Amino acid sequence: MKQLLVTGANGQLAKCIQDAVSSSSDMNFIFTTREQLDVTNKASIQEIFSKNNITHCINTAAYTNVEKAESEPEKAFAINAEGAKNLAEVCAENGTILIHVSTDYVFDGSKTSTYLETDQPNPINVYGASKLAGEAHVQRICKKHFILRTSWLYSQYGHNFLNTIRKHGKAGTQLKVTTEQTGTPTNANDLAAVLLLLVENEQIDFGLYHFSNAGTATWYDFAKEILTRSSELNLSNLAKTEHYRTFAKRPEYSVLSTNKIEKMLNIKILDWKKSLASVIVILETT
Repeated sequence: MKQLLVTGANGQLAKCIQDAVSSSSDMNFIFTTREQLDVTNKASIQEIFSKNNITHCINTAAYTNVEKAESEPEKAFAINAEGAKNLAEVCAENGTILIHVSTDYVFDGSKTSTYLETDQPNPINVYGASKLAGEAHVQRICKKHFILRTSWLYSQYGHNFLNTIRKHGKAGTQLKVTTEQTGTPTNANDLAAVLLLLVENEQIDFGLYHFSNAGTATWYDFAKEILTRSSELNLSNLAKTEHYRTFAKRPEYSVLSTNKIEKMLNIKILDWKKSLASVIVILETT
């Protein structure tokens, strides 16, 4: 039986994985919160592995506050880099397949065409640098690994761009959203399904992959689509701005090529607008 350990159980991606889990008899899941498993503490990881025959580990535990990472680099690197290193070491010791989630922010945004897995990373903020360091540890230490870079993740859970825009839309807040960054909004439910597909299909083509929904958008485009598709919300309070001051630099262009993972899994990835609509339906019917 496949025994899956999923870290970061309180995060939106892990919650989407829980929703996607089927009643398959050959898969058993252990979801751990930070209180139950601290990835910065290797002994904490070893303890769980010693009590369970973990065949796969999906690491969704991460420090994801891009702005705050600039003033807390030690904390960001502890979780995103050293935490990944600890998991990689324990997975390698136990012959466990490690599935590690990373980010489009490992790139500097200087390209004008989609980023390939073979493109040279060059992060321009602490968050991106910490995630790239985590990737390097996983690649070096654990041969049986999948690294999936994703972008602009949102879902029906937690604090994310979708829920923030809807909250402000309901409150009638005047919104100014930037047009200077281009990427792809990605539904965490779609990413969760792909992560589980890697396990279910018993994939062994280990390595680095990109996953996002199809298409491109600016943050303004994303906000406009959210308000357009949400009932009782309108665009009257939404305005675009070319410049939006942030503490952390962000890549101006970070669209990911997903050809490699589509080919491996024989899947067709959904357009971001259609996928967004499905999450808004969930939010408005629950």
